[in-house]
Amino acid sequence: MTTNLSELNACDLTSFVQRLHGIYEHSPWIPERAAAQRPFATLAALKQALQAVVTNATESEQLGLVRAHPELAGKAAIAGQLTAESTSEQAKSGLNLCSAEEFAALHKLNADYNAKFGFPFILAVKGPTGQGLTREAVIATFARRLKNQRADELAECLRQIHRIAEIRLNDLLGVKLAFGPQLMQWSEELAQWSDETGALTCAYMTDAHRATANQLATWMHEAGMQVGIDAVGNVVGRYLSDSPGAKTVMTGSHYDTVRNGGKYDGRLGILMPIAIVRHLRAKGEKLPFHLEVIGFAEEEGVRFRSTFLGSNAVTGNFNMALLDAVDTDGITMRDALAAAGHGPAAIPAIARRREDIAAYVEVHIEQGPVLLEHGLPVGVVTAIAGSSRFLVELQGVASHAGTTPMHMRKDAAAAAAEIVLLVEQRCAQGEALVGTVGQLQVPGGSVNVIPGTCKLSLDIRAADDAVREAAVKDVLDGMASICGRRAVEFKVEKIVEAKAAPCAPWLMQQLGEAVERCGVPRFDLLSGAGHDAMAIAALTDVAMLFTRCGNGGISHNPLETMTADDADLSAQVLLDFLRRFSPQA
Repeated sequence: MTTNLSELNACDLTSFVQRLHGIYEHSPWIPERAAAQRPFATLAALKQALQAVVTNATESEQLGLVRAHPELAGKAAIAGQLTAESTSEQAKSGLNLCSAEEFAALHKLNADYNAKFGFPFILAVKGPTGQGLTREAVIATFARRLKNQRADELAECLRQIHRIAEIRLNDLLGVKLAFGPQLMQWSEELAQWSDETGALTCAYMTDAHRATANQLATWMHEAGMQVGIDAVGNVVGRYLSDSPGAKTVMTGSHYDTVRNGGKYDGRLGILMPIAIVRHLRAKGEKLPFHLEVIGFAEEEGVRFRSTFLGSNAVTGNFNMALLDAVDTDGITMRDALAAAGHGPAAIPAIARRREDIAAYVEVHIEQGPVLLEHGLPVGVVTAIAGSSRFLVELQGVASHAGTTPMHMRKDAAAAAAEIVLLVEQRCAQGEALVGTVGQLQVPGGSVNVIPGTCKLSLDIRAADDAVREAAVKDVLDGMASICGRRAVEFKVEKIVEAKAAPCAPWLMQQLGEAVERCGVPRFDLLSGAGHDAMAIAALTDVAMLFTRCGNGGISHNPLETMTADDADLSAQVLLDFLRRFSPQA
């Protein structure tokens, strides 16, 4: 039986509960409590109301909801005792076709999981692209989550239940997502181009990078834009307005990746406006401003250790001295650009004029767990944290591990260990302050040799530049003290210094209103990650919309994921924002 939102808003309580009886497994109390919030203006508002009931329920009620769900490929499935919804969902992942070995693996995982947590493992087996997860993916996820703590796993089970309910609601209401499935599919297609087999790595001006740029250009052209790839490798699409004297609203993000990265970081913010332009063109709809979509060529700094190459070129702040930077193979950036057919001499001409630009808005996967923890699909970014990054080399004395007394050692790795703990301790003291040692190595180290050399990275970020700068000073001073006490020499190389970039309140307001019109409460949050918007802030006012990240907020990792529904809602928010955009007076 299908229904629609108008019918759900108008029917009596009994009918409302009956129509939603299969959405949350054997738990009619959820729609019963949500019904009081009718009428729901949008499907998203209904989903939020149902989720809020679960969030506000007692732990006993939450556990009852989790335990109402069957085990994956468990005894109830084998005996044919599942609800119609669960039977269909498990079949889409082929869990009814498990081999004897797969059934045995799942049986053991189910037993171990129940023994550890006291409730069944829950997973929305419909994958991010809309297809069922493979049996291998289900088993791998099962094994990974078995390592969680109980409180974290209960929260994850509830999130998975909400995802299952969301999929079932879509089916009940006959919802066809306008943007989400296409965005997920495009992300999969882009991921086929990589610098390495078995992982997604797309570094600046590699063959994979150039193939990715060409594919983006093709999709932009098919969507109805004027398209070009500029001298730094930015892929630029323009959807022109018919309005005389129109200014330009810019949007986009980066298409390069970290090593072994995720499919959505950066790329979501390029693909989404392409899909929106395609939608507008199909409807014959123009905007009162030119819409410029930019796939920035480089943001991550993987190949030449220089970030924001694409966006700095657009703002006129590209450092031409970087053309002589050398990668690990001894290739200069200048030569890499020339090999790709780009003329570096044309880079200065990329710069836009401030007076031509009305604003910049960027959509990005959150790359963190905040929206996930709040049960929200999108959030409005308040500011992008400033960052300071350094490479540190410690030089002690390599000597025999068996014959050198402990008090006579000049151990570079021991000094590094102290520095790591210093960073952790100092950066736990400030508001919106974080510090990370992400690289740590003992070059040429041996099990029976005291480390004479140690190399490490240092990354300190904060929303407030004064807070960040104070932490950097304390860490560097502490590093000098540690090395002095241990008779270890040290060298520090600063590789990034980026100021915090606040988002413009007038743009945040319009973005927040678009979120609310889609039926989701506005939620503001800081970005701890760097984004191209930081560089573009030198040219025009900026705003950012975050899309919820799955898998505990993991990013810069193959486990990075999101859902088609969240991607679709983000696109609806961006489209609404663009249609109602009002330039600053």
